Amino acid sequence: MGTQLFPGWVSKAFFWLSIAIPASAIDLDVSSKNSICSATALIQDGIMDYYDANNYGGSVGMFQAPYYWWEAGEVFGGMLENWYLCQNTSYEQVLYDSMLAQAGPDYDYMPSNQSMVEGNDDQGVWGLTVMGAVERNFTNPTEKGVPGWLAMVQGVFNTMYSRWDDQHCGGGVRWQIFTWNSGYNYKNTISNACLFQLAARLGRYTGNDTYIDVAEKIFDWMVDVGYIVLNDTANVYDGANIDDNCTDITKLEWSYNQGVVLGGAAYMYNATNGSSEWETRLSQVVGGSTSLFFRNKIMYEMTCQDAKSCNNDQRSFKSIFSRMLSLTSVLAPYTADTINPLMEASAEAAAKSCTGGSDGHTCGMNWETGSWDGYYGLGEQACALEVIQSLLYDQRPAPYTDSDGGTSVGDANAGLNKTTTNVLHSDLKITHKDKVGAAILTAVVIAVLVGGSVWMMF
Repeated sequence: MGTQLFPGWVSKAFFWLSIAIPASAIDLDVSSKNSICSATALIQDGIMDYYDANNYGGSVGMFQAPYYWWEAGEVFGGMLENWYLCQNTSYEQVLYDSMLAQAGPDYDYMPSNQSMVEGNDDQGVWGLTVMGAVERNFTNPTEKGVPGWLAMVQGVFNTMYSRWDDQHCGGGVRWQIFTWNSGYNYKNTISNACLFQLAARLGRYTGNDTYIDVAEKIFDWMVDVGYIVLNDTANVYDGANIDDNCTDITKLEWSYNQGVVLGGAAYMYNATNGSSEWETRLSQVVGGSTSLFFRNKIMYEMTCQDAKSCNNDQRSFKSIFSRMLSLTSVLAPYTADTINPLMEASAEAAAKSCTGGSDGHTCGMNWETGSWDGYYGLGEQACALEVIQSLLYDQRPAPYTDSDGGTSVGDANAGLNKTTTNVLHSDLKITHKDKVGAAILTAVVIAVLVGGSVWMMF
């Protein structure tokens, strides 16, 4: 049966209840938008079973323990895409309320309820979700004093980039923001990949070359330090410790690392009008994404799935990976012939896994079995949602920019007056052609260093 999310007696009761009621797979017709949207509506109902605000005294924008804050950002990102792809408004208010509730007092996604534990990767994942709200023209905030979604993303970007650390490993941001958290001395790929992608997306959306330059800088650093190895099937590794100058790299490969790098490269390809440099880089990352994380055309989490060792975080990684593959196929249409057949096969397989639970359509983790594999949880639901709705990306307009229909209001100075722990700010030299260049900070000098052990994941 594999590792379960809940205590043994709950898992057994759930299992026997699920087989006592006739279960049937979600009836998915991959050529029918109605079928796809009906399937994803059922899956989202399952997601909301874990929503904390549904419980008395629960928190808006959070899912129940043991799911961490970052995963709420990841899941809401997929649900926001469903709002756009299916024009399904069932959870529009939930999404709106959640993104505002978790934005924090300065609207940069550093909320007080995460003040002791939040890392750069957590903030970055929420930033990607809110950037989705910008690009999909999600319902704009109307409350007095509340900034636009674009301003919030700029606040995330500015605060994250203010932590850029040239003093160790030649650059990069650390995994952790605060010195007291284990992992402060670790520079991980996901934090830097989120920052890279945010810069690429802001550059594409605003037309500001400074963001594009920053994205180039971050990507080049990840390649130079060895986190990204460019070849026909590019590798994306997990990260390294600053104590050895990031030379002893943790060479674990996760779909979400690969996916966020992939998405950033696709946005850069699109923002640079299909430049040959970014076409080459993107093709290499597509090669790695499609060869390493698919088996017999079906997506899987290669580092932990076969060993049945995926933890709660890792069981959700295929969701954001699916989203990034889908965005890539529309931002760089030449990749669609490679990506789309894999997504279709994986969507069909994921639907067949959604036969568990008392509802008969609770989704599993392993999509290769042709049926439910006994796993269940928020991550399983989110992964199935995103891979199935991936079939609709070519039926809706590509992400908007502010020159072709985008409506969100920005603030290039968002987050610049905020002091984060042990961070000093200095200005980035700006060229006159840049519209919001003066809003972007570059250098970071870490004032106090503490030792600490680091583990490969959250």
